Amino acid sequence: MTMSAGWYLRRLSRMGPQEVAGRVSDTVRRRRWRSVRPDCPSVTGARFTAVLPAGTIDAVPADAAKRLIAEADLLMAGHAEYFGVVRDDLVDPDWWCDPKTGRRASDGYAFDVPYRDEDAVGDIKQIWEPSRHQYLTRLAAAYAITGDERYAERVAEHLRSWWAANPPLRGVHWISGIELGIRLLSWVWIRRLLDGWAGAAALFEDNPVALNQIWHHQRWLAAFPSRGSSANNHVIAEAAGQFAAACAFGWFPSSERWRADALRSLDRHLRSNTFLSGVNRELATEYHGLVLELGLAAVAEADAADVPVPATVRLVLLRMTDALAAVVDNRLRPPRQGDADDGHGLVLDGAGTDRWGSLLATGDAVFGRLTWWPTVTGTDVRTPLLAALIRPYSKNGTAPAVARPASRPAHFADAGMTILRGPGKTGETGEIWCRCDGGPHGFLSIAAHAHADALSVEVRHDGVDVLADPGTYCYHGQPEWRQYFRSTLGHNTLQLDGGDQSVSGGPFLWTRQATSRVLAVDTSDASDGGTARWCAEHDGYQGSVHRRRVELTAASRELRVIDEVRGPRRAVQLAFHLGPAIAADLVGNRAQLTWTGDGEDRSAVLDLPGQLSWQAHRGESDPPLGWYSAGFGRKEPTTTLVGTGFADGAEGFTTVLRFRD
Repeated sequence: MTMSAGWYLRRLSRMGPQEVAGRVSDTVRRRRWRSVRPDCPSVTGARFTAVLPAGTIDAVPADAAKRLIAEADLLMAGHAEYFGVVRDDLVDPDWWCDPKTGRRASDGYAFDVPYRDEDAVGDIKQIWEPSRHQYLTRLAAAYAITGDERYAERVAEHLRSWWAANPPLRGVHWISGIELGIRLLSWVWIRRLLDGWAGAAALFEDNPVALNQIWHHQRWLAAFPSRGSSANNHVIAEAAGQFAAACAFGWFPSSERWRADALRSLDRHLRSNTFLSGVNRELATEYHGLVLELGLAAVAEADAADVPVPATVRLVLLRMTDALAAVVDNRLRPPRQGDADDGHGLVLDGAGTDRWGSLLATGDAVFGRLTWWPTVTGTDVRTPLLAALIRPYSKNGTAPAVARPASRPAHFADAGMTILRGPGKTGETGEIWCRCDGGPHGFLSIAAHAHADALSVEVRHDGVDVLADPGTYCYHGQPEWRQYFRSTLGHNTLQLDGGDQSVSGGPFLWTRQATSRVLAVDTSDASDGGTARWCAEHDGYQGSVHRRRVELTAASRELRVIDEVRGPRRAVQLAFHLGPAIAADLVGNRAQLTWTGDGEDRSAVLDLPGQLSWQAHRGESDPPLGWYSAGFGRKEPTTTLVGTGFADGAEGFTTVLRFRD
């Protein structure tokens, strides 16, 4: 996907004067760097001291270690999967080749590479992801647990290969700051986990090539931070990676300055990227997880190096952790809101480890769990390693006393997110979980990772998607699919006149954004069998207002959705996307829903508004409709029910979902 002149004008229109000036300065610097490439300053006597405390590895649970070692053995055999593409070439990877398209990126000056153009480069995320070196942190962790030097030797072989193939400022791996930041964080943990291996020092601090790479990565990050309208999760990754490297690899004349600047940036942007409620401002749940992982990893480096951290850093991470504990369902699944690209900050675990349970386990170790937190039963490798480095919040002298929620929050007013819950019939099972979206369209002027999903709902029964958020699927290269998964029709909400509520100006750009406001929330009676209520509206359809009410009655296990359109007569499409596990039999305006949960047959009835004409769509491609993306690069057919008709303001559209278990 190449960017047109019109896109550049639209993108420029979303920038302020300070951002424009900064980007002009960046352009000048990139041109200067083309011909001026300084060498890394000489380093003598470098030592790595940010090691794990004695006995840390012994605290790794046996089942978590088993999963990791199984994953490491697959990697040793060359097998991995990235975004739905199975690879068997990781014994000797080609760092610039996209296995999905077969295309290979050029080795030209980094800032000349058209990385958004799939015809020229291939799928850039397929190329970038292995070079985050998070598969190497898994191999290094497997070495730390087993002492098997095969893992360490493979890590060393691949790092030397990558460093040789990717000299500073050459090729696609020197384009994006988030890639450099996460890669630095991986290198810190690789060195830490290989500390017991005899070749660790020769690979890192005694290796001029490694020193040159580490220095140039930090020089790059210091020169080209994400700015203004782009200062979202990318700038957190840049600051966290820069800070981690400057703490653990503090061997250069600029290390102290880099460390101080990165810490200031991390503190500032953690606060600006996070609502006071603890919800990430991008309103894209996977990026909440990414930012939390990066923040915890940065604090671990600070405490390992005895570098004081502003109290606000820990406070934001505490609030983010409490917010995560509040919004997950009874299976520890968070909302599927906004963009998601499977990005992780620090990977030390094997397949099958629950990401969200792992974050809550780390939160318990660092901040202490509250009585209303959900129970985490799974295990992971990362938690005991991070907890060994991070000082517990209650024992940290700079941590402020803070009032944490006494009961589980259901409404996050600043984020416009409300969770309605109907308790299960027996204990934790059978929970009805409903997310209602009445918040801002997204973060910053471009709202890069937002979807046109105002007033959408997401409903689960015992953790199974019933009314599902379809997900993301892709970023670059497939504009029709990118458009669909971000569209209003691609969410459980109402569309007028065939258009989106918010206007897209590009794959990560919105030029007009719907404004939502929550009018009423009452969740007080839901736990006692009463009715929880939510009401909100948005102004995305010029000349009309879409208002939606949602009522969840726990006693009757019934969810009612009432849509009103205030304004002139307009064409309506009301969509409900079913999860991939749900089978639907649509007759007229009634859909019988069936699925299997925990080995038991489940069912529900969905009564749809009779004023509309209803049709089921599944796996259609021209145009796309009826799809679910469980993860980036993966999609599968599912059933979408679409009602068409007209709204004239005389009456609302009422949808009723009744669970039968």
